[in-house]
Amino acid sequence: MMTFLSIPILTFLIFFPIIGGIFLLPFMKMKDSDTTVKWVAVGITVVEFIASLSLLIGGNPGTFQMQFGEDHLWIPFANIHYTLGIDGISLVLIIMTTLLMPMCIFTSWVGIKKRVTEFMIAILILEGAMIGVFAALDFILFYVFWEAMLIPMFLIIGVWGGPNRIYATIKFFLYTLAGSLFLLLAIISLYFEGGHTFNIVALMGQHYSPIFQDFAFVALFLAFAVKVPMFPFHTWLPDAHVEAPTAGSVILASVMLKMGAYGFIRFSLPMFPKASMFFTGLIFALSLIGIIWGALMALAQEDMKKLIAYSSVSHMGFVTLGIFVFNVQGVEGAILQMINHGVTTGALFLCVGVLYDRTHSRLLSDYGGIAKVMPVFSTMLVIFSLSSLGLPGLNSFVGEFLVLLGTFRANAAVGVIAAIGIILAALYMLYLLSKVVWGKYEPRSWSLPDMNRYEWASLLPLLVIVVWLGVQPNALLSMLHVSVNHLIGQVNTTSPLASLKSGF
Repeated sequence: MMTFLSIPILTFLIFFPIIGGIFLLPFMKMKDSDTTVKWVAVGITVVEFIASLSLLIGGNPGTFQMQFGEDHLWIPFANIHYTLGIDGISLVLIIMTTLLMPMCIFTSWVGIKKRVTEFMIAILILEGAMIGVFAALDFILFYVFWEAMLIPMFLIIGVWGGPNRIYATIKFFLYTLAGSLFLLLAIISLYFEGGHTFNIVALMGQHYSPIFQDFAFVALFLAFAVKVPMFPFHTWLPDAHVEAPTAGSVILASVMLKMGAYGFIRFSLPMFPKASMFFTGLIFALSLIGIIWGALMALAQEDMKKLIAYSSVSHMGFVTLGIFVFNVQGVEGAILQMINHGVTTGALFLCVGVLYDRTHSRLLSDYGGIAKVMPVFSTMLVIFSLSSLGLPGLNSFVGEFLVLLGTFRANAAVGVIAAIGIILAALYMLYLLSKVVWGKYEPRSWSLPDMNRYEWASLLPLLVIVVWLGVQPNALLSMLHVSVNHLIGQVNTTSPLASLKSGF
């Protein structure tokens, strides 16, 4: 067990930001404390990120076993434990989460003007809950963190969101709560079917009847499909993105959407491999609809946030497609694309926030030719847009290429249809650039200064990652390879067809 400041590292990563949020509570009654609160929040999230890097230093990428394990009896009469542990898959998702949180603070520096302390508290508590989701190895503990993260996000959208924030918040909460009820149903069923334990690793080692696998898979599918979100469970996402403040949109797109895909990888495939194979056709169909329909909807938008929100539906379709092709290339590509989407789409929402802070408009028709007055910002927007459409040499290309490679190996027709989504991505991202960056600049009543130091702090690290992962994707893939091979092996044991799909 690795420790940080004499505290087990995973416990530290979960509770340090939560305790930091509690520490900020007295500032709510203090006047003129907003700047102090912001810097304290930055300090907490930076320390959290540095601490998370110890997982890279102390971890062993050559094993699929859970590492940094912690286990303490929590509720004895129900055999519920406080059990934590991570593998290579959850490791990269935790580091992505801790990396993005300081940037969410910086992008809120100017945009959040009311109840600043309460906003920072919500951000910090949300960070702890999200890391708990990726680290929990007891199903009840996982469910507690899964539900806990909804509360601060509910407040972030509902208190600091746009004019229709109440509608968007209620819709977001109802959709995710409905999915959570199916998750709870699956957890309770697994408890009785798997030997009266909530231990996730132990439940993975059980052999369940085909009927139970089908039932539990469908329950988990409904929970995770809402979170991804897959078509047709996606309708809460555009409303939530449009109304959320910039930091809320970044967290939604970069981290919370990944939890649905993480659930498929962590639970559905290893616990219910036969059901996963049985429902492959349904997953393929919904993923393809999401890819094409999301791209077409993005192309039809005039609101920049809605355009990027619908692009998320399309990009996450590639993720679910890659997961369910049941081969190494597809699954590794899906996980890599989860990270790429988190970085690139998070950056695009940050860029929209930069413009909105100056103009209070997200309409494409209100812009044009801003490269003439904001050349540095425009350069960054172009690079992130090119990353989103999968330009070779930038991060998203590698993930999409691996997903398509794995998909063609599994089903060439599905691969051809999915490839159309990449063409459509080029259309809607170039459409955005043509409306915002290029063309004739017409001075308006608002001022368009180029990026300030807080915006540099939020966007520059993401720019470095976009280029770095585009040139050196193996730096990330090497941490996934053993865990993904083990996962594919768990599925392959149930089907000769899967065995043919899985090797290099």
